[in-house]
Amino acid sequence: MEYLRLTDRPEMLEQMAAWFHEKWGVPTETYLESMEACLNTPGPVPEWYAALEGGRIIGGLGVIENDFHDRKDLAPNVCAVYTEADRRGRGVAGTLLRFACADMAARGVSTLYLLTDHTGFYERYGWTFSCMAQGDGEDRPSRMYVHRA
Repeated sequence: MEYLRLTDRPEMLEQMAAWFHEKWGVPTETYLESMEACLNTPGPVPEWYAALEGGRIIGGLGVIENDFHDRKDLAPNVCAVYTEADRRGRGVAGTLLRFACADMAARGVSTLYLLTDHTGFYERYGWTFSCMAQGDGEDRPSRMYVHRA
């Protein structure tokens, strides 16, 4: 298995944008815009990560300024965490989370936030509950987690 940053593999831009679109239903153009900013803007954010197995993307996540919620002060955010169903339970998401957190810390970003409805999963990887935040267009608040390097 290979874990990578888009900045290290820019040729994967279109494949990664299509993969995230397929998983989350957000327009491909939205991912392309963020990923192009990742490649063309100095600084650590945004950044996109993927796990590959035999050339197939089996997991991924992004780090963006705000994951479409009302707490603009809690930034940057890990977003779009996903592992293919046939690869879950094998540590892919945990390795991606550790990889992204370590990469961000090495690039000067020691605190990351993550908005989710999951409970119990992110704690396994050093994340702690911070507060509730209202996602754009959501009926109810979701859990905001924080990770500090």
